[in-house]
Amino acid sequence: MTPYQLGRSFADMMYFDTHAHLTDERFDADRAALMEALPKRGLAFALDVACALQDFPKTHALTQAYSWVFGAYGVHPHYAGEVPTGYLDMIQEALDDPKAKALGEIGLDYHYDFAPRAVQCRIFAEQLELAQSLDIPVVLHIREAFGDCMEILRAHKNGLCGVMHCFSGSAEIAAECVELGLYIAFGGAVTFKNARKPLEAATYIPLERLLLETDCPYMTPVPHRGERNDPSYIPLIAQKIAQTRNMEAEALMQATLDNGKRLFRL
Repeated sequence: MTPYQLGRSFADMMYFDTHAHLTDERFDADRAALMEALPKRGLAFALDVACALQDFPKTHALTQAYSWVFGAYGVHPHYAGEVPTGYLDMIQEALDDPKAKALGEIGLDYHYDFAPRAVQCRIFAEQLELAQSLDIPVVLHIREAFGDCMEILRAHKNGLCGVMHCFSGSAEIAAECVELGLYIAFGGAVTFKNARKPLEAATYIPLERLLLETDCPYMTPVPHRGERNDPSYIPLIAQKIAQTRNMEAEALMQATLDNGKRLFRL
């Protein structure tokens, strides 16, 4: 079974993948067939996220080719140590496109530490300030860095708008992020055996601040873990979260579709 044949019971249910990397090379062999099939499997919208300056043209091209794909542009913390002078101008130019709906993914990653932490913090803050000046949402990548992250977010709370991507923190941190004006997105990790913290957060945050995502081709949900991920797996994520919230998966997908449209102004 190919991924985009999944979920026949959800054939009439539309959903929003708020974080995808559909330009990744793992889609090169069958991207056209996948992109044609996804709307037929219930995908209403996808946000394709460019994490490095050199990836901007690929995401832009994808958004021009498909009416239901929108773009996010930013410098991921992995690449924070590589930015050239004038990188903020390059981001702003990408965001001038009408189909650009967010600045991201940006943030801090202390798991890999590919860039010095002080540099990550500076580039993160600079991009937050650019997003606030442009009045555009941010897509946040935070891994093993919630202490510094929350300090930076508190310092930029005025006008803060965006989403905590692939949230892995506690329910308490999620609640503070909501208070700061953020949405919380969950992906395939909620289906993993060790998913106690994200599932707890997904259970208790307000429904109107919840988003679904795949982070494809990564983070494939159970029972397909180890395979390539794609947006057609959103129903599996929705089913897991809906179960913990004691609600129907269809209602959860509708709510998160509405939430995504509201956040990204579609």
